[in-house]
Amino acid sequence: MGVIAKFDPWGNPLCPCPPKYGLNPYTGCGHGCLYCYITGYIPRAFQPRPKEDLLERIMRDLKKLPKGSVISLSNSSDPYTPPEAQLKLTRKALSLILGEGHKVLIVTKSPLVLRDLDLFTRYKGRVVVQITITTLDEKLASVLEPNAPKPSARLEAVRRLSRAGIPTGVRLDPIVPFVNDSLDSLAAVVDAAAGAGARQLVASTYKAKPDNFARLLRAFPELTDRLKDMYWTRGTYMHGQRYAPAEYRRRILEAVKAMAEAAGLQFNVCREEFFDLNTPNTYCDGSNLLSS
Repeated sequence: MGVIAKFDPWGNPLCPCPPKYGLNPYTGCGHGCLYCYITGYIPRAFQPRPKEDLLERIMRDLKKLPKGSVISLSNSSDPYTPPEAQLKLTRKALSLILGEGHKVLIVTKSPLVLRDLDLFTRYKGRVVVQITITTLDEKLASVLEPNAPKPSARLEAVRRLSRAGIPTGVRLDPIVPFVNDSLDSLAAVVDAAAGAGARQLVASTYKAKPDNFARLLRAFPELTDRLKDMYWTRGTYMHGQRYAPAEYRRRILEAVKAMAEAAGLQFNVCREEFFDLNTPNTYCDGSNLLSS
């Protein structure tokens, strides 16, 4: 079985991005975010371990791909999950992929991405980086994302990548009702992203599954009744997850769009049905920022 596969095996119609491939150098992720969805299908999801024979399998897979293919790292595990600092598997994978003439989209919460800035500049035009920042409140972030790097460190990574000329986006994802959805909180992230030189702002609301919902309730017991009402009473079940009511999501995402556009940022929603909110001719994965 290959380690590079077509992205979005579930065929979710709420993902309108162009076809691409996905690679997860690690199984599981060490950041332990409360809202993470991978605990629903990956055993020991918060105990990251490298894929067996990863580099050999990547080389075999790359030989089968069309030249200039777009490969996303990663969608079920942060490619810069803590073990990467010592193992450097993501760096080795990037060297192979870029060296073979392909393009990469990187999604991470870790400033460790800066270690590979030399690769990104060598292959400039073929790398886009998106960094997730859900809140600038470091106390709140330590609860939501207990083992992830601080938001301030992630913001500095946005700043340094942008200064180096690497197209960089910020993912305000997920927006959790009653937790990080105040207009002040959202505006702080948007303004900081723009100030750091980001070109894109991607926003998405929290999607509930039984396991991640249980973690949220343990962390925020005072929100139990409100969150249950939002997701299980008034919410909608779509594509394997429970969504907050459409009117709530639309209102929040419209507000973030207005903030992003006022700050000069490209705006996109992710796995939401409000495609009309997207900046025309752009995609939430940032693939439009790659050189043609």
